Amino acid sequence: MTTETLPAKFKPYTRQTISQARQWQWMPAELQEAVQLVSHVLPFRANEYVLEQLIDWSNIPDDPIYRLVFPHRDMLRAQEYETLRELVLYKKDEAAIAKEVHAIRMRMNPHPAGQMTHNVPRVNDAPLKGLQHKYKETVLFFPSSGQTCHAYCTFCFRWPQFVGMDDMKFDARETGELVSYLKDHKDVTDVLITGGDPLIMNTRSLAQFIEPLLAPELAHIQNIRLGTKSVAYWPQRFVTDKDSDDLMRLFERVVAAGKNLAIMGHYNHAVELRSEIAQRAVKRIVSTGATLRMQGPLIRHINEDPRSWAELWTTGVRLGAIPYYMFVERDTGPSEYFALPLARAHEIFQAAYQMVSGLSRTVRGPSMSAFPGKVVIDGVVSINGEKLFALQFLQARNPDWVRKPFFAKYDPNATWLDHLVPAFGKQKFFFETGGDEHGHRAPPAKVIPISVAAQRAQGGQSCGSTHSAA
Repeated sequence: MTTETLPAKFKPYTRQTISQARQWQWMPAELQEAVQLVSHVLPFRANEYVLEQLIDWSNIPDDPIYRLVFPHRDMLRAQEYETLRELVLYKKDEAAIAKEVHAIRMRMNPHPAGQMTHNVPRVNDAPLKGLQHKYKETVLFFPSSGQTCHAYCTFCFRWPQFVGMDDMKFDARETGELVSYLKDHKDVTDVLITGGDPLIMNTRSLAQFIEPLLAPELAHIQNIRLGTKSVAYWPQRFVTDKDSDDLMRLFERVVAAGKNLAIMGHYNHAVELRSEIAQRAVKRIVSTGATLRMQGPLIRHINEDPRSWAELWTTGVRLGAIPYYMFVERDTGPSEYFALPLARAHEIFQAAYQMVSGLSRTVRGPSMSAFPGKVVIDGVVSINGEKLFALQFLQARNPDWVRKPFFAKYDPNATWLDHLVPAFGKQKFFFETGGDEHGHRAPPAKVIPISVAAQRAQGGQSCGSTHSAA
């Protein structure tokens, strides 16, 4: 395979246009139907590179990238699918379809972990549109022109950004409010530009969001991060796109200004880093002085094989990238379809970790980005005859919680933090009470129990009640 065989121009496909792709005819009728129906609820977008280079069409629907991009009927509950099928194919009642779609989406916990209720910063009691500030050191910024991706992942926890739920959308048209906010918050060291995908923008537009962060008055901003899936879904962005050289020069300017530019590359499977152009993209990125960190969630049906993770990490390290995170699939969207028990997640991580050298063991996981913070499963232990999960915070709303070990009763079926029960007969985890495991009080901080946070995010309904397999 050479770059000459790859599509030179980006061409996306959606529900309305996917039938124009030659691969559509290779799909059985039941798979075609599922795409047409489920994509009313969840976002669907593919492109020629994904279709031509990443999917093994002799192995659908079990091919991991097919599952990653194409909606499947089991991503909805059986009754939801049948109801939607009746409405879309037979009754063709647009109002009824919209009502059913909205009900399904709201059942899917569209903004988990306090994104809407607790992460949005306020100035003069007004929310700043397009910003999130969950951890002291890091501010997330969502440029409005980066609110799409080269292709959509069916598990994506930011799916409400792409389906017209405008009241749940994070987007900012310019950096003025961001810069003002950063000037007033000198403890912020990192800005993560995310979306969607900021690399969907052309270089000139992207520069308009990045270059204001290089101003002398923002010297406390040490790290600029770009969250992107383009490294896997459209590596041409860094190699053959008409402004790919301009993009490399932009990266070099950021580094020359004394900032660390971190490309947070979202990879889900080893196949995404096997092509020549994907590997060239990594080399070009790191040649600018930027860093490329590899992260992605562990997802049932897609990347349960530890050998895939080990190949991904070792290939990345050979090319100059840094393995960063293996996440636990979040409790949102079709999480009932994708979620794995935490015990199984730890087994997969441990097996993959054992296969790689120390250079790949920069990776951390499996980690849950839950309401209180990033919680990593350190292992399964036995204390006084009791089988337990050993856990700790890698990042937290309250900095005093970071690296503080705690324990939960072992539950082979638990898939998320709020399914776990504290060990040793305690009624609450220390971060739900404001103290530590010994009862010592933490410094004053706003502490909200997980269940309450979930209820606020969903208008009164708890996460546990809506996601039996979240």
